[in-house]
Amino acid sequence: MAATASTACAVTAMGLAASPAAASPAAPAAQQTAEPGQSCTAADLGKRHPIIKSTDVAPTITHFKGWYVTEGSTGNQTVNTNTTETISVSVGLNGTVQGSFAVEALGMVGASLGLNVQVNYTSTSSTSQSISWNFRLPGYYGLYKGTKKVTGTYGSLNCNRVQQGDDSHALKWVEGPDSGSFTTYTTLEEGAVRCEDKVPANSIMAKAQTLLDCGSATAKHAAGPVPSAKATAARHAAESETKATRSTKSAPATAPTTRAALNCGSDAYRIHVPGKPLNWSAPLLANEGIRLRESNFTSAHLDNWRLCNVTENNGVLEATLWNWGNGGCATIAAQNAPNERAALQTTTCTEDDLQRFYIYRDVPGSNKIGIQNKHTGYMIGHDRYADGEFLRQYSSGRQDGTGTYDLVKV
Repeated sequence: MAATASTACAVTAMGLAASPAAASPAAPAAQQTAEPGQSCTAADLGKRHPIIKSTDVAPTITHFKGWYVTEGSTGNQTVNTNTTETISVSVGLNGTVQGSFAVEALGMVGASLGLNVQVNYTSTSSTSQSISWNFRLPGYYGLYKGTKKVTGTYGSLNCNRVQQGDDSHALKWVEGPDSGSFTTYTTLEEGAVRCEDKVPANSIMAKAQTLLDCGSATAKHAAGPVPSAKATAARHAAESETKATRSTKSAPATAPTTRAALNCGSDAYRIHVPGKPLNWSAPLLANEGIRLRESNFTSAHLDNWRLCNVTENNGVLEATLWNWGNGGCATIAAQNAPNERAALQTTTCTEDDLQRFYIYRDVPGSNKIGIQNKHTGYMIGHDRYADGEFLRQYSSGRQDGTGTYDLVKV
């Protein structure tokens, strides 16, 4: 009997490897473009790279069904499984995967773990899935689809001035203030497992075997297809969690309307494209895009900015950018916050994190800076150098160096 059980396990394992539906795109080889403490240049001030801080890999069953096979009912059967958990790939606050920063982060996760993980937005199926299986032996089976769920946290590396031991300064890649979490998963597998099968510890198959609830009366005496009690409970819990998540995501954000009292410095600045005549200019009306314009005497101070409520942590400035001309604060609109290339705007000052920016600086004596939105983590830059071009946010910044600006006192 022991030999028979072993044979059944081997058949199940081969079925996993042979499943054509399990194919998944391989993660691209991650290339670490920056290391903490490594030197950077002024052209890197507007760039950002991920750094993986923690990872956790957990075998996870996405679909399951307990199925009793009697002596006379062996052979090929198709069984509809129930959803136990839906896994969605996400990076950061977006609940999805957008921009090069997220793809680079997930690529680094896969490379560090030696796993092929999903690097683009996708999710496992949330509907019932059928599994066709050749049951060669009678017994109580758990039919399943599953994967390895990979979660963890990341930070970002930004270029900034660092004071050295001799009191001089240098530009180095340092861990920035922003961080977040990620979720992804590996190749999907499907199979069948019995209570008596010997399976590898901490495997997807072993996880399915625990859902089979082998000590239950169902496993010992069931006379027909019966779902595992644990699987049913897990499914209900997953469905409740999914509904709660959807409810949270669908709840409309309530934007505050009270104007904040800002503590602004007396100095006004222009934010120039280095070596060029164009600089940041706010629109006459709030809620419109900030553009590159050439300064002139009729600009009504729309090209003048003050730094407000300034704090500094580990050499990184945090400030609100208040426009002298229209009295608004630079921001990313809440509905556009997850979007790559969302335009920078001005609106009523509320001290929301969408209106807060990290400022990375070149060594003393240079006016060059890089600017990052606190809430989204995205860097500010522009697509091309042209009059009227919008300032936008980019998850990894502008890799051609066009996200580096000059902060020049007026």
